Amino acid sequence: MSHLAVLPIILPMFMGAILLLIARSNMNIKRLLSLFATLVQLPLALLLMAQSNETISVYAAGNWIAPFGIVLVVDRLTALMLVVTAVLAVATALYALRGDDGLGRNFHALFQFQLMGINGAFLTGDLFNLFVFFEILLIASYALLLHGAGSARVRAGLHYVLLNLFGSALFLIAVGTLYGLTGTLNMADMAVRVASLPAEQVPLVGAAGMLLLVVFGLKAALFPLYFWLPKAYSAASAPVAALFAIMTKVGLYSILRVYTLIFGSEAGDLAGMAEDWLWPAALITLALGAIGALAASSLGSLTAYLVVVSVGTLLAGIAMGSQEALVASLYYLIHSTWISGALFLLAGIIARLRGPRFGARLILGPQMANNLLLSGLFFFAAISVAGMPPLSGFIGKLMLLASAGTGVTAAWLYVTVLLGSLVTLVALSRAGSTLFWRQDGSVAVGEPLDLLRLLPVLLLLLGSPLLVVFAAPLLDYLQATVADLLDTTAYIDAVLSMQAYDPGDQP
Repeated sequence: MSHLAVLPIILPMFMGAILLLIARSNMNIKRLLSLFATLVQLPLALLLMAQSNETISVYAAGNWIAPFGIVLVVDRLTALMLVVTAVLAVATALYALRGDDGLGRNFHALFQFQLMGINGAFLTGDLFNLFVFFEILLIASYALLLHGAGSARVRAGLHYVLLNLFGSALFLIAVGTLYGLTGTLNMADMAVRVASLPAEQVPLVGAAGMLLLVVFGLKAALFPLYFWLPKAYSAASAPVAALFAIMTKVGLYSILRVYTLIFGSEAGDLAGMAEDWLWPAALITLALGAIGALAASSLGSLTAYLVVVSVGTLLAGIAMGSQEALVASLYYLIHSTWISGALFLLAGIIARLRGPRFGARLILGPQMANNLLLSGLFFFAAISVAGMPPLSGFIGKLMLLASAGTGVTAAWLYVTVLLGSLVTLVALSRAGSTLFWRQDGSVAVGEPLDLLRLLPVLLLLLGSPLLVVFAAPLLDYLQATVADLLDTTAYIDAVLSMQAYDPGDQP
């Protein structure tokens, strides 16, 4: 049994613990350790992705096999999410090293625990441990949101904490109900048992499944549970907000995993139970996110609403449920995560250059140094996130629209996505003209441009053309990923047929 699958969890866990122990040590030492642990995540995730193309890897903690033991499962979807997270984490860590991490003593420890929770949520094959990893990443995110203090962050943090505590309570109730009715917490084993439920248990299991949908919808910022996100993300420091770009994807991943595996096509009366709810919620989320972007008062708030728009777009593909729609959604997921992260980091740079009086607020201010360079980067990010050709946002939305076919579903999707893109483009155009073209004649009193802060922004923005250049092999991988999601036989067999590791088998 290879121990590779557990490394994305234990590496940040142990590094976070070490960083807590040396919290009063020199900041450069903490930066070096944190950056090392974060950089290692990328080749590790790529290695797991390469392995997932050949087989589904199952790791039994303590050599206790499923369904009684805790298992970690690496299939194509899990490996993809680990790679997306690792790229975003590397860029965010590089940005934070330039001084944002100095606002609090434990930034790097919290950063590692956040990665531990995110990676664990993607890797776990167990519903209760999905809850555990949710709590780990949420506790770390509470502290990261307040990193640097400030009344705006405290207010946003209180709202964020209360809503997520409510969601955690619902999650625990749902998991307890499912365990009481099915006798298992392992998702593969639960899928088998849900498919053969007695008729009298179907309503209760369905109710627990709907509770999970509420919880995952809250984490993903799905309408009507998205109101916490714009304030929380816009109040956070730039690297924290950029890392949070993957947080909604944890909720989306959970919806995709649970409602294709446990409540998928083989679930009898409960098959496809979430689809009727996801479709209208996705379109409303997209529309309200676009309206919020148009009304945003700062670049950070605008980007936060663009995250909401991306949630609606992704969930529309998940709700349609076809092979083509899910491939388009996964492609768009990669694009939206990296570009949103880049925009949050760029907003932080702009706020520093304009000075504390103006920040990244969308009001007339002084002309910034390196205005041409920054406006060029913003333009590139804007056309990508708005879905303009020839960048990855355009390809993702085009594939999603093409997957809808014809009929009422296609009509609703076309109208919502295209109007949302138009409103987003208007919002970004207004932001760009306010920040870069129109000045009030005052003198900028902000910091000089730190070119090293631009490096992670460029790294994330580079992802958009790379997604276009390497679209063919990536789409092949995504096609195989979706095929595995829709046909869960291989996943269930890999988990339930695993044998305990015997050291005596090795030569």
